[in-house]
Amino acid sequence: MAEKGSSSSNSRDESRFVCELCVESRRSKKLFSVKGCSHAYCADCIAKYVTSKVEQNITSIGCPVPACRGKLDPEYCRKILPEHVFDRWGKALCETAIVGAKKFYCPFKDCSALLINDGKKGIRESECPHCHRLFCAQCRVPWHSEISCAKVQKLNKNERELEDIMLKKLAQNKKWQRCPNCRYYVEKKDGCMYIYCRCRTAFCYNCGKEANALNRTFHYCSKCKR
Repeated sequence: MAEKGSSSSNSRDESRFVCELCVESRRSKKLFSVKGCSHAYCADCIAKYVTSKVEQNITSIGCPVPACRGKLDPEYCRKILPEHVFDRWGKALCETAIVGAKKFYCPFKDCSALLINDGKKGIRESECPHCHRLFCAQCRVPWHSEISCAKVQKLNKNERELEDIMLKKLAQNKKWQRCPNCRYYVEKKDGCMYIYCRCRTAFCYNCGKEANALNRTFHYCSKCKR
């Protein structure tokens, strides 16, 4: 009498394939097909491959084989990707689609949300729709109601944080002058307008112009005429 079950069990065995990335035999249900190519990869390997590319800020991701024309996109890979990878990839694609001149980021470091310049001219005071704090649309720095845009834009790019603007405002109110060499603020207590900074730079406290040899001798500013 023939044994029952052995032949039917074999017929029910799942078909398998070899992943071209990890080179391991996988069940067919683990197969992930890349659009536009015939290479065989498992879903786990493609998920790791896409994650590594996204972490390198690469947005255009294709088949792992360099010469292959196969393409991947976030929606197609959504079911195999961690949520944070899917979100980051989609956000990066949106950013690359926006013309460089039209995009900028919220100037507050703890926000840094992507913002789009709608092209309207003359607008200065704006509110970030994400953190709801005010910033200057012209200077793209935190709002500076008591300092003109012209003065802010004269600051170095690494001096345009909120703390820098507050210091600039304080210096303006206190009428402090800034050394033209080391950029430290100096407060004059008394005496003439000739200032000798700790960095050994001499300058006029009234206008901030660095002193030349003649100015150093006579404590006279050729710009202020005093």
